[in-house]
This record gives sequence, structure tokens and C-alpha cells, in this order.
Amino acid sequence: MKYTQEIIINKPIDEVIRLFDNPDNMTHWMEGLVSFEHLSGESGQPGAKSRLKFKMGKRDLEMVETILVRDLPREFSGTYEAKGVYNVVKNYFEAVNENQTRYTAENEFQFSGFMKLFGWLMPGAFKKQSFKYQEDFKRFVEAQP
Repeated sequence: MKYTQEIIINKPIDEVIRLFDNPDNMTHWMEGLVSFEHLSGESGQPGAKSRLKFKMGKRDLEMVETILVRDLPREFSGTYEAKGVYNVVKNYFEAVNENQTRYTAENEFQFSGFMKLFGWLMPGAFKKQSFKYQEDFKRFVEAQP
């Protein structure tokens, strides 16, 4: 399953990237994120791996992020692996003007096991969650002085 989502953030691109590029900020826009732990490689650079732990309702979810591309302010891409789910996310940032930034996220999901059925039956759930993270990031950035 592949899809692309786009949102305009009403802040200059340098401010958007400064906030996006700080892992300490992730809890502000990734609802349910409990912890972010660097595992290997040079932190924040291609090849680096980190563990993200989420609490989603009554479920605990753990995934491993592997950074593929770090070419900020243009692109930040990575893979996210969890039980039954492999997700490639390509994040692109582009200045619309001096006070606005276009944030485009391309998502590709591959499912296995039970999640294959879930992904087929409820593809909208993944799109909705992805867009919620984009909207929450926009709100977080725009709330900064």
C-alpha cells in the first residue's frame, strides 16, 4: 500500500527543520510515543537504528527506525519495522515562501501475517494515523514562538 500526504506549515523552513530534527520533540507530535532509544550507528545519520516504543490504548507497540536518507532541509527518509509491518517513509520539505513550508510524506507499507489481513481490510487506518502525525507536527511547530 502506497500513499502520499501533504500539509502546509505556517513557519519558515529553517524553523520547521530545527524542530523536526530534534528527537526530543517527537513526543509533542507522535501521540502515544513513550520512548525513543538510539541503538546503533551515528545518531541521526543514514544507517542509524533507534527503537520507538508506543502505548496505543491498551496495546504496546515497538518499532525499529533505520535512517535511509538525511538530506535536510530537503529530505529525511527511513524505514519503520514492527511485528507484521514494514513501512518506508520519505519526508520532503520545501519552502513555499519565507513564512510557509510544504511537508510531503510518501508512505509505503508492506504487511505480513495477521497484519496483511488488517492492512487489506482497513487501509484507511494507516493513512489516518499518518496524517494525524503530520497535523500534530504542524500544530506543534506553529505553536512555537
